[in-house]
Amino acid sequence: MKKFILILFLSFVGLEHSFAAGGSGGSGGSGGDGGGKQKTSYDNAVTLIKSAKKLEKKDKIDKALKKYQKAQKLLVKSNKKKPNQPDTLNYLGFTTRKLGDYNTAEKYYLEGLALKPNHIGINEYLGELYVATNRHNLAVERLEILKGCNCKEYEELKAIIAGEKVSKY
Repeated sequence: MKKFILILFLSFVGLEHSFAAGGSGGSGGSGGDGGGKQKTSYDNAVTLIKSAKKLEKKDKIDKALKKYQKAQKLLVKSNKKKPNQPDTLNYLGFTTRKLGDYNTAEKYYLEGLALKPNHIGINEYLGELYVATNRHNLAVERLEILKGCNCKEYEELKAIIAGEKVSKY
Protein backbone atom coordinates (compact mmCIF):
# COMPACT_ATOMS: atom_id res chain seq x y z
CA MET A 1 0.00 0.00 0.00
CA LYS A 2 2.86 2.39 0.84
CA LYS A 3 4.43 1.73 -2.56
CA PHE A 4 1.12 2.50 -4.29
CA ILE A 5 0.78 5.84 -2.45
CA LEU A 6 4.41 6.71 -3.22
CA ILE A 7 3.94 5.92 -6.93
CA LEU A 8 0.70 7.92 -7.00
CA PHE A 9 2.42 10.85 -5.30
CA LEU A 10 5.41 10.77 -7.66
CA SER A 11 3.10 10.54 -10.66
CA PHE A 12 1.17 13.55 -9.44
CA VAL A 13 4.36 15.57 -8.84
CA GLY A 14 5.65 14.62 -12.28
CA LEU A 15 2.36 15.59 -13.91
CA GLU A 16 2.28 18.89 -12.03
CA HIS A 17 5.86 19.60 -13.18
CA SER A 18 4.84 18.88 -16.76
CA PHE A 19 1.99 21.41 -16.55
CA ALA A 20 4.21 24.05 -14.97
CA ALA A 21 6.79 23.56 -17.70
CA GLY A 22 4.20 24.18 -20.38
CA GLY A 23 3.63 20.55 -21.34
CA SER A 24 0.30 19.12 -22.46
CA GLY A 25 -1.50 21.00 -19.70
CA GLY A 26 -0.36 24.44 -20.90
CA SER A 27 -2.49 27.26 -22.31
CA GLY A 28 -2.84 25.67 -25.73
CA GLY A 29 -2.96 29.10 -27.34
CA SER A 30 -0.33 30.62 -29.53
CA GLY A 31 1.25 33.96 -28.85
CA GLY A 32 0.56 35.58 -25.50
CA ASP A 33 3.09 36.24 -22.81
CA GLY A 34 4.13 32.65 -22.22
CA GLY A 35 2.30 32.70 -18.90
CA GLY A 36 -0.74 30.92 -20.27
CA LYS A 37 -3.37 33.63 -20.25
CA GLN A 38 -3.86 35.38 -23.57
CA LYS A 39 -4.53 39.13 -23.50
CA THR A 40 -8.06 40.21 -24.35
CA SER A 41 -9.07 42.90 -26.83
CA TYR A 42 -9.81 45.11 -23.81
CA ASP A 43 -6.32 44.53 -22.33
CA ASN A 44 -4.66 45.33 -25.66
CA ALA A 45 -6.79 48.47 -26.01
CA VAL A 46 -5.77 49.71 -22.55
CA THR A 47 -2.10 49.19 -23.46
CA LEU A 48 -2.60 51.22 -26.66
CA ILE A 49 -4.39 54.00 -24.75
CA LYS A 50 -1.56 54.30 -22.22
CA SER A 51 0.94 54.49 -25.06
CA ALA A 52 -1.17 57.08 -26.89
CA LYS A 53 -1.39 59.26 -23.76
CA LYS A 54 2.41 59.27 -23.51
CA LEU A 55 2.71 60.24 -27.17
CA GLU A 56 0.15 62.99 -26.65
CA LYS A 57 2.21 64.43 -23.79
CA LYS A 58 5.22 64.49 -26.14
CA ASP A 59 3.08 66.39 -28.68
CA LYS A 60 3.16 63.46 -31.13
CA ILE A 61 -0.52 63.86 -31.87
CA ASP A 62 -0.69 61.96 -35.18
CA LYS A 63 0.91 58.87 -33.66
CA ALA A 64 -1.36 59.14 -30.61
CA LEU A 65 -4.46 59.36 -32.81
CA LYS A 66 -3.46 56.18 -34.67
CA LYS A 67 -3.15 54.34 -31.37
CA TYR A 68 -6.52 55.70 -30.20
CA GLN A 69 -8.08 54.42 -33.45
CA LYS A 70 -6.63 50.95 -32.96
CA ALA A 71 -7.73 50.94 -29.33
CA GLN A 72 -11.23 52.02 -30.30
CA LYS A 73 -11.55 49.11 -32.77
CA LEU A 74 -10.45 46.66 -30.08
CA LEU A 75 -12.90 48.16 -27.59
CA VAL A 76 -15.79 47.88 -30.06
CA LYS A 77 -14.86 44.21 -30.48
CA SER A 78 -14.65 43.74 -26.71
CA ASN A 79 -17.99 45.49 -26.21
CA LYS A 80 -19.67 43.16 -28.72
CA LYS A 81 -18.20 40.09 -27.07
CA LYS A 82 -18.94 41.22 -23.51
CA PRO A 83 -21.45 44.13 -23.49
CA ASN A 84 -22.43 46.42 -20.63
CA GLN A 85 -19.02 46.70 -18.99
CA PRO A 86 -18.58 50.20 -17.49
CA ASP A 87 -14.78 50.16 -17.92
CA THR A 88 -15.09 49.24 -21.60
CA LEU A 89 -17.72 51.94 -22.15
CA ASN A 90 -15.48 54.43 -20.35
CA TYR A 91 -12.57 53.75 -22.69
CA LEU A 92 -14.88 53.64 -25.71
CA GLY A 93 -16.03 57.12 -24.73
CA PHE A 94 -12.47 58.24 -24.12
CA THR A 95 -11.04 57.03 -27.44
CA THR A 96 -14.08 58.30 -29.35
CA ARG A 97 -13.71 61.72 -27.71
CA LYS A 98 -10.00 61.81 -28.49
CA LEU A 99 -10.88 61.08 -32.12
CA GLY A 100 -13.23 64.10 -32.13
CA ASP A 101 -16.67 62.45 -32.09
CA TYR A 102 -18.09 64.10 -28.98
CA ASN A 103 -21.70 63.01 -29.54
CA THR A 104 -20.90 59.31 -29.72
CA ALA A 105 -18.40 59.61 -26.87
CA GLU A 106 -21.09 61.15 -24.68
CA LYS A 107 -23.44 58.25 -25.49
CA TYR A 108 -20.82 55.73 -24.38
CA TYR A 109 -20.16 57.64 -21.16
CA LEU A 110 -23.87 57.89 -20.37
CA GLU A 111 -24.34 54.16 -21.06
CA GLY A 112 -21.54 53.44 -18.60
CA LEU A 113 -23.01 55.76 -15.98
CA ALA A 114 -26.39 54.07 -16.31
CA LEU A 115 -24.64 50.88 -15.21
CA LYS A 116 -22.33 52.43 -12.60
CA PRO A 117 -23.26 56.04 -11.68
CA ASN A 118 -20.21 56.63 -9.45
CA HIS A 119 -17.61 55.34 -11.93
CA ILE A 120 -14.64 57.62 -11.31
CA GLY A 121 -13.14 57.48 -14.81
CA ILE A 122 -16.42 58.04 -16.63
CA ASN A 123 -17.35 60.99 -14.42
CA GLU A 124 -13.97 62.62 -14.97
CA TYR A 125 -13.87 62.06 -18.73
CA LEU A 126 -17.50 63.09 -19.21
CA GLY A 127 -16.70 66.24 -17.26
CA GLU A 128 -13.79 66.91 -19.62
CA LEU A 129 -16.11 66.40 -22.59
CA TYR A 130 -18.57 68.89 -21.09
CA VAL A 131 -15.78 71.47 -20.71
CA ALA A 132 -14.67 70.88 -24.30
CA THR A 133 -18.25 71.41 -25.50
CA ASN A 134 -18.82 74.53 -23.36
CA ARG A 135 -21.27 72.93 -20.92
CA HIS A 136 -19.53 73.97 -17.72
CA ASN A 137 -22.60 73.50 -15.53
CA LEU A 138 -22.69 69.81 -16.47
CA ALA A 139 -18.94 69.50 -15.89
CA VAL A 140 -19.43 70.90 -12.40
CA GLU A 141 -22.11 68.25 -11.77
CA ARG A 142 -19.55 65.55 -12.65
CA LEU A 143 -17.05 67.22 -10.30
CA GLU A 144 -19.60 67.13 -7.46
CA ILE A 145 -20.00 63.39 -7.93
CA LEU A 146 -16.21 62.97 -7.64
CA LYS A 147 -15.93 65.31 -4.65
CA GLY A 148 -15.67 62.63 -1.96
CA CYS A 149 -13.52 60.15 -3.89
CA ASN A 150 -10.17 61.50 -2.65
CA CYS A 151 -8.72 60.73 -6.08
CA LYS A 152 -6.53 62.38 -8.71
CA GLU A 153 -9.46 62.41 -11.16
CA TYR A 154 -11.24 64.96 -8.96
CA GLU A 155 -8.21 67.24 -8.93
CA GLU A 156 -7.66 66.86 -12.69
CA LEU A 157 -11.26 67.71 -13.56
CA LYS A 158 -11.25 70.60 -11.09
CA ALA A 159 -8.16 72.05 -12.81
CA ILE A 160 -9.72 71.63 -16.26
CA ILE A 161 -12.94 73.34 -15.17
CA ALA A 162 -10.91 76.18 -13.66
CA GLY A 163 -9.13 76.57 -17.00
CA GLU A 164 -5.73 75.68 -15.54
CA LYS A 165 -5.34 72.63 -17.72
CA VAL A 166 -7.03 72.41 -21.08
CA SER A 167 -7.01 69.34 -23.28
CA LYS A 168 -6.04 70.02 -26.89
CA TYR A 169 -8.85 67.81 -28.15
